[in-house]
Amino acid sequence: MRLSLSALAIAAVLAAPAAFAQTAPAAAPAATPAAAPKNGDPVVAIVGKYDVHMSDLQADLQSIPAQAQQLPPDQLYQMLLSQEVDRKAVLAAALKEGLQKDPAVAKQMADAANVKLENAYVQKKVLGQVTDAAVQAEYNKDYANKPGAEQVQARQILVQTQAQAQDIITQLNQGADFATLAQKDSIDPGAKNGGELGWFAQTEMVPAFASAAFALKTGQYTKTPVQTQFGWHVILSEGKRTAPTPKLADVQAQIKQQLGDAAVQATLDSVRGDVKIQLFNPDGTPAAVAPAAAPAAAP
Repeated sequence: MRLSLSALAIAAVLAAPAAFAQTAPAAAPAATPAAAPKNGDPVVAIVGKYDVHMSDLQADLQSIPAQAQQLPPDQLYQMLLSQEVDRKAVLAAALKEGLQKDPAVAKQMADAANVKLENAYVQKKVLGQVTDAAVQAEYNKDYANKPGAEQVQARQILVQTQAQAQDIITQLNQGADFATLAQKDSIDPGAKNGGELGWFAQTEMVPAFASAAFALKTGQYTKTPVQTQFGWHVILSEGKRTAPTPKLADVQAQIKQQLGDAAVQATLDSVRGDVKIQLFNPDGTPAAVAPAAAPAAAP
């Protein structure tokens, strides 16, 4: 698999890796207590000529499902250790047969090594730009001492047809209670809470819904049904406010994501500028214009 920009730059670089050594024993359970390791990366198995280190198990830990990571430490350790023993045994068998000399296999091995190198390069560049100081500076620029976004507190009744929504509005005009109608008629998951949506900013809702909600005065409900891809809405405004300034901890992950995306794009722009690039059409004829580097995809 080729370079995955967001997965590489954001997940691999920005997310702190789990510390398996803090949750798993340094060696397999034995009849007598194992001595404490003399270094931070002890050998936990020897398979033929290959040593298996604790760091190998830590690396494997990152690729197993989250549910498996919740196993008891002893069980998790044994599972990862067995996996590494199997892998090293298979590797020894493959080398013994000379499979690495097969041209197709050799190409796959070279491709895999190149991908690792590509990823390591971008990780290094991103890591140097997404620092605590950079996050703090971005927070100071965009959030510190500034008011938060304008927010509305609202309820909604969501139905499948315009006629149903219009009937809801007719009942409200006749004095029906909004929360009661929401509990009875709304197909939204929040119906059990009377259609309560809590506080939200305009950018957190689809445009048609947000425009209608923010146009209401406190205590007003929409007099005509509002259509979105989810169905037909009747919205009640229960208040407006300016949200408090978010704390750094509240937006840290978002800032890291933004800085990481920018760092990836800057890295790609830079490396493209350092080499001569020639592109061709599917039929092998020269392409007219070389495209710019693709933007980093969302994770």
